[in-house]
Amino acid sequence: MADFTYLLRPEDFDTVVGQSQISAPGAPLRVLCEAGKLGHSFFYGPPGSGKTTIARIIAKVMDLPFYEFNATSLKIDQLRKIFDQYKNALQRPLIFIDEVHRLAKNQQEVLLPVMENNSVLVLGASTENPYFSLTAAMRSRSMLFELNTIDDGSLDGLLDRALEEGSLSIAEDAREYIVRSSGGDARAMLRLLEFAAELGEDIITLEQLTSLRPAAQAGGSSEAGVHYDLASALIKSIRGSDPDAAVYYLARLIEGGEPPEFIARRLVILASEDVGNANPQALTLCTSTMTAVSKIGYPEARIILSQAVIYLCASPKSNSAYNAINAAQKAVRDGEILAIPKTIQQNNENYLYPHDFGGWVQQDYLSRELHFVEFKPIGYEQKMGQWLQKIRGQ
Repeated sequence: MADFTYLLRPEDFDTVVGQSQISAPGAPLRVLCEAGKLGHSFFYGPPGSGKTTIARIIAKVMDLPFYEFNATSLKIDQLRKIFDQYKNALQRPLIFIDEVHRLAKNQQEVLLPVMENNSVLVLGASTENPYFSLTAAMRSRSMLFELNTIDDGSLDGLLDRALEEGSLSIAEDAREYIVRSSGGDARAMLRLLEFAAELGEDIITLEQLTSLRPAAQAGGSSEAGVHYDLASALIKSIRGSDPDAAVYYLARLIEGGEPPEFIARRLVILASEDVGNANPQALTLCTSTMTAVSKIGYPEARIILSQAVIYLCASPKSNSAYNAINAAQKAVRDGEILAIPKTIQQNNENYLYPHDFGGWVQQDYLSRELHFVEFKPIGYEQKMGQWLQKIRGQ
């Protein structure tokens, strides 16, 4: 079997696809790397976007010994052995750690001294934002770079190279499917091509590809952007409380190969953004939907998705939670940084415990009055607003 992921792996910045913010001439990371001044860095982005490849290119450009680990199996003794090996060396090693968000606290603490004195260069990669899992000490010594989902145009160009490398032919509808269904994951596209090539047919067909991958890897779109448009149409139909239109667009997404997890995630977001506290149960139902479809998959997952979509359509709508957090964040970004009243700071004996006063007592929670939340007279949210008015004696 031809290993296209190995044969087509970029060896320099110029051959990296879909990550111009990292690899283009003049891009900050590339400039620092070529000047030999790149510091400890962490990359995060979707699978198959090139995180490991870029780490290897950095090691090559900076001419550093490269050591690759996975945080799930990394042993502290392995790190210490490398530290000792290069303790008095003129050249520092590059330590690359995949799944860096899984680093334990004691593993991070072992890395801190060598990061501080720059005796090694530490790079990490994750499909999740590692800044939520790394300690403040690690974050303060590092830079963070986000990688994008590889666009369909770049995947199409990579496919051409793979077809030429393997002397393969592919039908036009199969070409569109292999690109679209890969969801911006170059590795997933090339692996599917490898297995299809092993079938030994003169031309790779859509039927062959769908038999090997019946559903898309992740949410994506064709070149015409139809899948993004369908996802948008689904959300807007739910927001507009039209269950027939919403179920139709749901069916289009399912038949187009969208994975159930992608659809369910969009529904969870909508449950808070567009239904919110007008029907708080919507978020619970959609979160359960997301869990259920991830365990069950198609074809039965379509029924679960349909239930959630219809429920959301028939729910009262409120975007007050969405508006409130937008307004509050804007205030903070605009410099509205208030001192926390002393009575609600920790260990202050003048704090009035509301439960000792029947559930509510008058006291200051902001040092200056701010107003972000508007309760709409819709569904359960109306009752919430009325209850707050009642306890405040308004």
